[in-house]
Amino acid sequence: MDVRQLKFFLGVAECESFTRAAEKLHIAQPALSIAIKKLEEELDVLLFNRRDRKISLTAEGEALLLHAQSILQGVNNAKQEIADLRGLLKGEVRVGLTPMLSSFFFPKIIASFKHSHSGLRISISGDSAWNIQRKIESGELDVGVIAGEVPEGLDSHHLLREEIVACVYPGHPFAGRKKVALRELLKEPLIHYKEGYHLRELIDELHAGEGITPVVVAESNLFTLIRSLVKERLGLAFFLKMVVARDAEVVAISSDPQLFMDLHIAWKKNSYLSRANRAFVDFLIRELDEYYMITQAAGSFPLP
Repeated sequence: MDVRQLKFFLGVAECESFTRAAEKLHIAQPALSIAIKKLEEELDVLLFNRRDRKISLTAEGEALLLHAQSILQGVNNAKQEIADLRGLLKGEVRVGLTPMLSSFFFPKIIASFKHSHSGLRISISGDSAWNIQRKIESGELDVGVIAGEVPEGLDSHHLLREEIVACVYPGHPFAGRKKVALRELLKEPLIHYKEGYHLRELIDELHAGEGITPVVVAESNLFTLIRSLVKERLGLAFFLKMVVARDAEVVAISSDPQLFMDLHIAWKKNSYLSRANRAFVDFLIRELDEYYMITQAAGSFPLP
């Protein structure tokens, strides 16, 4: 049994078809069939049920699947670690950011990181927290900043805890108040986020918990548009306090009780994090830990 055979086996298991697996693996189907047959002969078991042109794993195939995935992941990790030990600090850091964060303090952090790690290329993907989680788990992204609870398949480091505030235009009846009861805020016309965004899910849960049907006047995944619609007096919207702290055209109001969001930097669990990605994670942690300490001392988030 070798790594190539295991790769072929995983391909057939994932595609549930020799034809589709051969196309995906860029190998002739007869050669793939022969490779699987030799693997079955070597193990003295049948790995696939072949009935009516349908392919499914046998019990022995299911057992091998778990080991094959682990072995191939280990091989990939070993290759990456060896490359790093040879001094390979070139390559790409693929990071996912939610739109609200990407236009706030991350441009300066990324620029600072690039200045100190000039050999690295940084690829940034803006998406919802849910999609970022999914892309990290599938390997499309190396690391990402996510909100709320960290799913089981990811490892993470807590970056900071930020207040969620309601924003209204300066002439709104709530504008002169520092705090407003949550129920009052939830009854206001709402400019909402698209489904899949953590802030959307949180606000929906709050409405459900209070037994209030939200009056949604507009939805968007563009937080800059949502902020502009607040300025145009279309309705109320919820933001992280850091995002609107210095915006004189909207008024940020704390909820009573206060609402908070936890932000984490996350990566795939049990997966080797390359030296390049580890350098980015460590740099981000240092930068945000410093910001967070200043926040706690000053009472407001220091914009870079």
